[in-house]
Amino acid sequence: MSKISPPSKLVIASRESPLAMWQAEHVRERLSALYPDCNIEILGMTTRGDQILDRTLSKVGGKGLFVKELEVAMAEGRADLAVHSLKDMPMELPPGFVLSAVLEREDPRDAFVSNDYASLEQLPAGAIVGTSSLRRQALIAARFPLLQIKPLRGNLGTRLAKLDRGEYAAIILAAAGLKRLGLADRITAPIEPEQSLPAPGQGAMAIEIRADRADLQEILAPLNHLPTELAVTAERTLSRAFGGSCQVPLAAFATIDGDQMRLRAMIATPDGLRVAVADASGAADAPEVLGETIAAALEAQDAGAILALCKEA
Repeated sequence: MSKISPPSKLVIASRESPLAMWQAEHVRERLSALYPDCNIEILGMTTRGDQILDRTLSKVGGKGLFVKELEVAMAEGRADLAVHSLKDMPMELPPGFVLSAVLEREDPRDAFVSNDYASLEQLPAGAIVGTSSLRRQALIAARFPLLQIKPLRGNLGTRLAKLDRGEYAAIILAAAGLKRLGLADRITAPIEPEQSLPAPGQGAMAIEIRADRADLQEILAPLNHLPTELAVTAERTLSRAFGGSCQVPLAAFATIDGDQMRLRAMIATPDGLRVAVADASGAADAPEVLGETIAAALEAQDAGAILALCKEA
């Protein structure tokens, strides 16, 4: 049993979507096992990102829409920590906030979900594919230019319901979310990174706290999974070099083998017509260096021009 003395009460801020609440409950269970005398509550909140469902995130403000209200709750003392899907977090946190722990990564892959087709390759020309991600849009458009790609917003249940109503021939989701909610049987086929490189941080959960809460750093430390932290640090370093916005179709995925880390990345225009890719390895304990190396490799492929085209789109 841990010898750390936590406060008598902790409040976890979370979005109210089923997946977000599952993640908050998972963290509560982990903390309760470590600190059984601590009363841990979950404060469910609706964010702007949850409210605006008729437009893509890239057009209404990006990733920060999912975290602002949670940060306000922490700033006002109504919550002690917030649990996020790391891929939904801005690359630059507001002043006064830090990531205190990154939990072990779930399946980082994208998932192909369809009631009628086995894979993207089997979709007929003109079939409608739903995705909320410019990254996925660009990757699909580059490989399958005859498919129609349409926006898909809402929580997982809402997205699956739209598929089941026949609004889409297929949808692309994160495998991690489906597995966490017990919906792995809805995955028609996982899409390997070679075909659809994941988003930075995809599959990982992160805990955010106020920077002045040093007491929480020690309490949350046992939840941090170092290999995942190192991998996502490389991915987020690379993403930060290009603005870290959902307005940019960017993918970054790091894997660790022994003391070596491999980082693969891609930046593209939303239509998939301009693509730059890079792949390099380096020391696992120097993730920022590898992220910067990959950023430079993409820049050498005129990533700046691709970025400019994305901002014009």
